[in-house]
Order: sequence, then structure tokens, then C-alpha cells
Amino acid sequence: MAPITSAYGITGPVPFLDVDVTVDNKWFLDPRAIRLHQRADPFAVKANECTETFFEEVLDCVTRGDVRRGLWLLQQFPEPWETRLGLAKSGFSGHGGASEVGSWIWRSLNEDLKAFIVLGLFKEIEELPLFIEGIDKDITSDITTRIIFDALAEFTSYMVDQYPEFTSGGHRVETFGCQAWDPSTRGWVVKAFELPVAAGKPLLLVPRGWARQNLLMSASRYYETKVLGYAQLERSVPLSTGKLLKIPKDRLKTVPGLGRGRVTNLDVTRRAHENNNDLIAEFKQFVDMKWTPPDGDQRIA
Repeated sequence: MAPITSAYGITGPVPFLDVDVTVDNKWFLDPRAIRLHQRADPFAVKANECTETFFEEVLDCVTRGDVRRGLWLLQQFPEPWETRLGLAKSGFSGHGGASEVGSWIWRSLNEDLKAFIVLGLFKEIEELPLFIEGIDKDITSDITTRIIFDALAEFTSYMVDQYPEFTSGGHRVETFGCQAWDPSTRGWVVKAFELPVAAGKPLLLVPRGWARQNLLMSASRYYETKVLGYAQLERSVPLSTGKLLKIPKDRLKTVPGLGRGRVTNLDVTRRAHENNNDLIAEFKQFVDMKWTPPDGDQRIA
């Protein structure tokens, strides 16, 4: 084990995720968690601007039918190993690379989710895992990392200024050309970033509250709360007391068409919308209300 603080001789609590610099760590960037930090964290403001402008461009390509640009936007995700987050075997490398992953996201957006996009129900990048098979915490983290690379690099530079250990005792900072999303031009660029070198490779620091071991907006959490909850209401029977008799969720999971999975998430979300219920918006409200910053989360004003 070689956590960042040990590798650099830093003592005391730190505002960045203290991961092992030599291996992949089972932590994942969560775009919803970053969004919830926005008011207190200027780096989160920049990160959210990146994810918002990127996804707006992708969804605009879907509605305009611009296949060429849409695929180009979604196929520019080389493995972001600078953070040391995620697991290569389940990220892009484990699924044939960025081109393949980008293609299946584009296909799902056009075939399964276009109606939601046109209606304005599906609009944020953290909604991808709810409906697209194969998009879970690993790939969501990889995508998010590459899109917000510039914000992470700014945070890293700030941390280097705060902790002189990053540039003392033989440690150094070097300039690396890395791909990042530019929200002003709404395009992918390669920029020069000054990053610490750890174990011979560039190191990108991650604010502690931005990464989790499970996504706030996961497909399984959506299914267990809003999807099955709506299915209960569909099948509920009013009693003479005014209360509703509901089928237990465990029984509903065995009903044909209600088994766990993205297909069920899609189907029930469609049915709910037909009855003027926006399950996606309700789920985000539920997630936001349940969320609390991690203990000791140090925010930067």
C-alpha cells in the first residue's frame, strides 16, 4: 500500500482522496455527488459546467440526428488512469475500448431513450447508468473523469500549492499533454497540464467528496425505490379504511416484466410518464434528500 499521504510524507487529514498511487483503487467518480457539491466548491462549479455542456452537445446531436458528431463526442475516452480510480478490467479497457463503449451509448440514446430526450425527461449524464446496460460505476467514473479533467487538474494544482511535499524531497511536477473537454468551445482538446509524478506516472488528485464506492444514482437503487414503488401503486387496492393494500416489493420482483434490470427501468418509467409521473425527477429528488457530505468532508471556499 502506498497512499498519497505516505508516498509524499503528508500528515493530517487532507481534502483529496488518499488513494494508493501504485494500483487501481475501488473508488469511482460520481457525477451526482459532484453536482451536489456545487454551491460550496468552485472546482465543482467548473466540473459541472463541463459535464453539462458535454451532455447538452450529445443530446443535441441525438435530436438533430447528427450521427458523426455524436459518435465523435462519445468515443473520445482513453482510459483515465491518472486518478488511480476504478478497475481497468471493468472500465473501458475491459469492454473493448472507448470506441465500442461510445457506440453502444449512442445506440441506446437513439433507440431506447430518444423519446425521453425529446420530452426533456432525460437530460443529465448521471442518468446514463439507470437505463443503459453495461454503464455502471466504472464506466461512469471513466467518462466523468475525462470530461472534468480540467477541473481536476485545477484542483490538483491548488493542492500542490497548499502542500509543498508534492515538490520537495525529490518529488517533482511535470508537464503532460492530456485530453480534456473545453466547455467554451464545446469540444475535445489536448492541453498541457502540470501534474505531480507518483510511481513514475502523472497523478491527478480527486476531491474527497466527489468519489464513492457506489453511485448515488445507480440502476439498482432506482429500481428498488422508484420503479418498484410505482409498480406497487399500479397494483394497489384501496381498502375501506382509505389506505392502499400494496403487494410487497419482494413479490413484485417475481412478476413477469418487473424483474431487476434496465429493461424494467425503461418500461416502468415510460408507463409512469404516460400517467404524468416523472420517476427520474422523483428519483433525483430522493437521492438529493438522502445525501449528506462524507464525514470530515473539507470544502474549499
